[in-house]
Amino acid sequence: MDFSSLYVKEGRAISKAKGSLLIAESIPGIRFNEMVDVQLSNGEMKSGQAIDISKEATIIEVFGGVSEVDLIGCKIRCKGETLKLPVSIDILGRVFNGMGEPIDGGPRLIPEDYLDINGEPINPALRQPPAEFIETGISAIDGLNALVRGQKLPIFSGSGLPHNRIVAQIIRQATVKGKEERFALVFAAIGISYDDASFFMKNLERTGALERTIAFINTASDPVIERISTPRLALTAAEYLAWKQNMHVLVVLTDMTNYCEALRELSSMREEIPSRRGYPGYMYTDLATMYERAGRISGKEGSVTIMPILTMPDDDITHPIPDLTGYITEGQIVLSRNLERKGIYPPIDVFLSLSRMMKEGIGPGKTREDHNNVFMQSYSAYAEGCYLREISTIIGAEALGERDKIYLTSADEFERKFISQGEFEKRTVENTLDIAWGLFSTLPEEDLKLIREEFIKKYLPKYH
Repeated sequence: MDFSSLYVKEGRAISKAKGSLLIAESIPGIRFNEMVDVQLSNGEMKSGQAIDISKEATIIEVFGGVSEVDLIGCKIRCKGETLKLPVSIDILGRVFNGMGEPIDGGPRLIPEDYLDINGEPINPALRQPPAEFIETGISAIDGLNALVRGQKLPIFSGSGLPHNRIVAQIIRQATVKGKEERFALVFAAIGISYDDASFFMKNLERTGALERTIAFINTASDPVIERISTPRLALTAAEYLAWKQNMHVLVVLTDMTNYCEALRELSSMREEIPSRRGYPGYMYTDLATMYERAGRISGKEGSVTIMPILTMPDDDITHPIPDLTGYITEGQIVLSRNLERKGIYPPIDVFLSLSRMMKEGIGPGKTREDHNNVFMQSYSAYAEGCYLREISTIIGAEALGERDKIYLTSADEFERKFISQGEFEKRTVENTLDIAWGLFSTLPEEDLKLIREEFIKKYLPKYH
């Protein structure tokens, strides 16, 4: 490699090394996020990225860290471009690391193009609202918090809850309804343990889902800076499949809490003034630059749907990470520790969960004509049953009237039959709605006030 164009000033280009950061004197013409080559004094070559530029100094984040640096002998060469992902249709079925390099032992990629991982903003005038249903095969999502193409719908979890198993199930089962359309998944694992990474990869290989999936794996032992690039690489791959290959793409990002922790760590190393709980003040903007890459574009057949997973520290939904995520995204699916203790899988909290795009994605021609009515009636009956459950803990179930006892039992049945399902059980949306109708048959028919009469006659089991 020719280092004649290295930035060196009297042999002292680097003024300070701190962890994985190199602090150099101001480099003329360098751009934010520009990639650089770093040659250490022992001849070792490393890649880096300019994460801060000013008139006083340039801060370089080195991939892999720089534990021992000879400040005199270390040299930097600017590459004049940001991190780019080589893309072609052959990236389907492949596994990459947090730098976009293949780690599956497969053949070398022959790229059609190189795309900037920061993407290009979608023209607001060309954005189309999310409007088509994505079937996950999980009743609590499909029936009550439907995922819609082009939506951003996060899963809020807690430490020890089975979000990894739910993610793996969604990756295995997710499909688009209607006519045959090309559907792909992009999976990004951010700062997860080696065991979790192994779990996901074995799951993909065993079920055959890997053929339609692109995976980006960044483990906890990988460099912190790669946690910043991993979700952006995944979204770039998704945009290529959606806008260039006309595919519908679901992007699953886990765990975004690790991403935000990496953002905080880098901010601390750069000695920036912290905001809430030590996170940088620009975290909202940073998350928005990724989440807003979801959507549908007028004139394009494809779509990008994002499902980020984040673990809430101390189960605190007001923590800055879930709080800011909730402002950007269109709803959330929240996992319940109480349901998990009851042995309910998936332990999805019906009352804290919400899909703001649900009404646009369900109904005749999308799911089924009775879907919205079933959703409202299910929610109402379950809410009344849960309220009576709280009352019964004070006055005792024996003190409840006959109607109240029906609703109390109905709430238990709703959790056991509707919310709960097998980890490898894929339910169509029609199966999900039929289960709800079976539960309605135990309620007084005059109480089904949120369902149109014609649907009661058509779907209530006693009329068949």
